[in-house]
Amino acid sequence: MNAIRKFTVYKQSNGKENIIYLSGELDLSAASELATVLDSVVHKGNEILTLDLKELRYIDSTGIGMIVSVLKVRAAMKAAFRIHHIPAKIQRLFELTGIARYLVDREDQSQNKGVTERKEEII
Repeated sequence: MNAIRKFTVYKQSNGKENIIYLSGELDLSAASELATVLDSVVHKGNEILTLDLKELRYIDSTGIGMIVSVLKVRAAMKAAFRIHHIPAKIQRLFELTGIARYLVDREDQSQNKGVTERKEEII
């Protein structure tokens, strides 16, 4: 039987930045796969951490919780964290859940050449 993967994660590193590309559906069944990749880079405070969501089609509360956890860890470390290419449906979900105020899609903010803007302190 040929199983279709509904979620993939790919990491690209160059020593200065770690870009994590997410594709498909990020839900409870995919959380451990993403956690493994994130755990390898989230505490590298001297390197920028970027999530690229361009190919992400779906995210549930587990995935949102993982992003919030990364936000908190990186904020506590005062380390760079960016999110690129947030699809409109996922951006809407971020708005409904209240985390959008902590995120600015760097690709949509051409004047923001630095780290993802954190508009408020994360509780």
